[in-house]
Amino acid sequence: MPVETKTTSDVVLVREYKMHLTVERGLRPLSCEAYQRDLEMFAEFLEGVGATLLRAEQSHVSGFMQHLREHGIESRSIARKLSCLRGFYRWLLKDKRVAHDPTVNIESPASWKVLPKSLAESEVSDMLEVTGVAARAANASGAALRDHAILELLYAGGLRVGEIVTLRQEDLRLEAASVQVRGKGDKERIVPIGRSAVEALEAYVQRGRPELLQSGGGMQRALFLSVRGHALTTQVVWSMVRSVSGGKASPHKLRHSMATHMVEHGADLRTVQTVLGHADIATTQVYTHLAIDRLKQVHRMHHPRAKGRGEGPGARAQGSEDALEVGA
Repeated sequence: MPVETKTTSDVVLVREYKMHLTVERGLRPLSCEAYQRDLEMFAEFLEGVGATLLRAEQSHVSGFMQHLREHGIESRSIARKLSCLRGFYRWLLKDKRVAHDPTVNIESPASWKVLPKSLAESEVSDMLEVTGVAARAANASGAALRDHAILELLYAGGLRVGEIVTLRQEDLRLEAASVQVRGKGDKERIVPIGRSAVEALEAYVQRGRPELLQSGGGMQRALFLSVRGHALTTQVVWSMVRSVSGGKASPHKLRHSMATHMVEHGADLRTVQTVLGHADIATTQVYTHLAIDRLKQVHRMHHPRAKGRGEGPGARAQGSEDALEVGA
């Protein structure tokens, strides 16, 4: 029986799986390319140990995880690659191309439980003030109006950067203070937005977008345009957010911040799940941990008996001083 090589087997398999993700699953091109790179990396590892994708064993997957750790790959990236492999082998099992799933019982990297980092509300306010000042100037440029509208929308609706750049003008429902968003897998959802975001978007649509549209000849459906009148790219949005935040924020961190702040202010998980467009409530549940951590912090700060045992008569006074200092 001839040995399957990477050339005759793995390359074709990866290509077929990418087509499956694109056509049947409806994933975006960037997501499909990321899955392709992860599978190609695993295939190269297998080739080095004399195996192929169809003949991979559990030990090969474990070895691949260890190989990534030894080469300094972050746990979060390893978790994503393992998720990719699991989806790939479920597809092969369903198609009866393999008899077993080598990813079964592979321990997930601990980073899957790492809580997303978020900005403080004051930090977000500072960012919005920077772009807001530029947008409110009498001679505000189309780009300035655009950047403020994008920042307001990122935080108000928790949109992904890919969802921002694919928005069209007809997706805006400003009279209803909402936006129609096409998320992962082309699933559509209605995202409510606040008054500040509505006002920023109105100013951009009325004054900013016509100016930018004129630069490109007036034939562009995308809502957010570049200074040349073309559809805005994700790289431009990332660059703008990092610049405004002094390198502290990204579009994704703004999305996490929005969800965190909603939960801290009492929003239920189902509402946050709907706004963010999470397919599974488990993905949203990470924000309950953030809320619990915040509750613990406030409890320790303000409860007279939350400082622990053995602190003596002066514990209450010291606790009050600590609370004043932290709140300053």
